[in-house]
Amino acid sequence: MPFISVLGEIMRKNGINKKLKQPIEQNSLEGQRNFNVIPEASSPNLLVLQSLWANLPPELLLDIISRLEANETTWPSRRAVVCCAAVCKSWREITKDVIRTPEECSLLTFPIALKQPGPRDSPIQCFIRRERATSTYRLYLGLSPALSGDASKFLLAAKRMKKTMKTDFVISLSPNDFSQTSDNYAGKLRSNFFGSKFVIHDCQPPCNSSVQSQGWSWKRISTKKVSPRLPICNYNIATISYELNVLRTRGPRRMHCTLHLIPISSIQEGGVAPTPPTFSYGLDETFCPLKNSPAKSKESINNPREPLALKNKTPRWHEQLQCWCLNFRGRVTVASVKNFQLEADVDPTHNVSASEQEKVILQFGKIGKDIFTMDYRYPLSAYQAFAICLSSFDTKPACE
Repeated sequence: MPFISVLGEIMRKNGINKKLKQPIEQNSLEGQRNFNVIPEASSPNLLVLQSLWANLPPELLLDIISRLEANETTWPSRRAVVCCAAVCKSWREITKDVIRTPEECSLLTFPIALKQPGPRDSPIQCFIRRERATSTYRLYLGLSPALSGDASKFLLAAKRMKKTMKTDFVISLSPNDFSQTSDNYAGKLRSNFFGSKFVIHDCQPPCNSSVQSQGWSWKRISTKKVSPRLPICNYNIATISYELNVLRTRGPRRMHCTLHLIPISSIQEGGVAPTPPTFSYGLDETFCPLKNSPAKSKESINNPREPLALKNKTPRWHEQLQCWCLNFRGRVTVASVKNFQLEADVDPTHNVSASEQEKVILQFGKIGKDIFTMDYRYPLSAYQAFAICLSSFDTKPACE
């Protein structure tokens, strides 16, 4: 149901429709008689109207936003839920209380949801569009461009920047802004010279110090943006490695991913993955890279703080087709060396159920020219999944 219909229905039931209409009608009549421009602060009718919206009964406001949350489950109609948070402070606070995380509702609403774990039961289905001319990659929410059409919701974008000894994929919340000093900067993916090892950096500080990474890379930015004493940090949240193919044998790639901020206990029964509630900028004393990090000690294999590791699912050789095959359940239609599925790489002593070990956490594959699907689920976030998939686009002369 559209937002206006929901709001009108509830207001009529509570008898406050006339109260909101009165200042609007007065304002329109005054506008017909006086064509002078009146400063915003001196307009009493506008102040009255704003106060009426801001002073709606919390119970009524909660009912309105809860109905929108339940009814508007797809984009672009879900934009009405985001608009509620932009009305005023009271609306924003109640909207934040109503909106649940992707793990709970399988929906992406606010930008922070891109860095929160996905749902446990079913994956969130997305697709990536590659532009070869500009070396950019854009992530959209939807099944595919053909099926989703205008309902495809833009999520993230990345630009490949080739350097002498490394390659950077700068990831942004904007489709065209890739400046690392911008508010749209989300993080980056960096590779070594051979394309065999990648490090995922996140500008969002870790929300759990017990599983924080030991390494940071940080740079100073313009004094017009923040204080010159406050650097921007890129937190090392994951490492991706591809097995070297020294003998140049034909076969699928072998990749391994270590998630430094996600403990292995997150996929155990009753486990929880770190979930940032809001965006954080700047440095926190808890995660300050200027402090000396304690030396890593050899942890026991049952330590719940041990980081979660992922490995690519081994494909099987199809004798009739004479190729390596994986079951993508119809989400991948074109054979490519970039196609992969990731599952948990755990030891039997970790007490992880067999169903969790066999569950595909992330799958990526080609469906057309420069079009790829990306399906991810808990405990990965959309940002982490997108960065892992970007590593598949980089050239790997020593791994193929």
